[in-house]
Amino acid sequence: MYKASELELNKLLSLVLERDASDLHLIVSEPPIIRVDTQLLRLDNYQVLTNDSINDLLNVLLNERQREMFEKQMHIDFSYSFKDNVRFRVNAYRQKGVLAVALRTIPNRIKTIEELNLPSMVRRFIDRRQGLVLVVGPTGHGKSTALASMIDEINNTRADHILTIEDPVEFVFTPNRSIVSQREVFVDTPDFATALKAALREDINDVLVGEMRDLESIAAALTIAETGHLVFGTLHTNDAAQSIDRIVDVFPSHQQPQIRSQLANVLYGVLSLRLLPKAGGGRIPAYEIMVTNHAIKNVIRDNKIYEIPNIIHTSLEEGMVPLDKTLALLVKQGLVELEVAQAHVADNEYFLSLIS
Repeated sequence: MYKASELELNKLLSLVLERDASDLHLIVSEPPIIRVDTQLLRLDNYQVLTNDSINDLLNVLLNERQREMFEKQMHIDFSYSFKDNVRFRVNAYRQKGVLAVALRTIPNRIKTIEELNLPSMVRRFIDRRQGLVLVVGPTGHGKSTALASMIDEINNTRADHILTIEDPVEFVFTPNRSIVSQREVFVDTPDFATALKAALREDINDVLVGEMRDLESIAAALTIAETGHLVFGTLHTNDAAQSIDRIVDVFPSHQQPQIRSQLANVLYGVLSLRLLPKAGGGRIPAYEIMVTNHAIKNVIRDNKIYEIPNIIHTSLEEGMVPLDKTLALLVKQGLVELEVAQAHVADNEYFLSLIS
């Protein structure tokens, strides 16, 4: 027998799937709000939510252990399975003293690189057997989806042992040619750093780090990449240059020269993503690609990160692509409106010269 709150949650989640929405927001004094093609839409045919009604829905979403963690931390990330094979990434939090919940749809099928319109250069990242590959960009711009596609490509083409460390586990991989171990923080391991340190004893080939968020997890990821493994990681940064700065700046100043040297040696490439509303509906990625050549290695070691955008602009033949170039191409192809693209442009003069 379903409780009223469980029926209400099922109804809302079913609507999210019917409308092909990416997110659902539950906020006090608002009706439920969904995000479709980057636009937030209020479901005005629903009642305005109260703190009690959100708490009832949260009681359906959380198990006892998660509820204890939420009460202690006042926020929690976790995944929620709905129907047969549909999953949501959930963040429950407090704002202005009351409850709020954000749910993101995790597609029930991992799309291919081609289906996601990712650049072919991504395959060079996958073909590596060691080093560090970063997928970066703002929240909600397709990092997890792109990484899942890349990991599944390895799963389908190589006999590797793939380890993912996530908070929470999002895409669930079906082992094919590879075997896949998926560890969830707080469920299978206390934190990212502990799982990464243990990884070297687990006969792994490839590691996906759901988020390189602190000194310990970043240091461990660099060490694994340095010891002959392929490591994929994500950062909430805007581009390659900012990503390198973020990694180095996490460490104390006396360690930074050593970290710059280590990063220059292990970093293979950075894919920076922007997921844009597509003309006519749907979304499409724009991207920046940086590949670590001798020039990039030198500017990382010499702490001249500001030179990276210029190196990307002058290294197109090596597979590097500036974000503005892909934005201009999407506009010229009629796939993205000019105003949408310009909101993400780094150099407007260069961008306009490419269009004209």
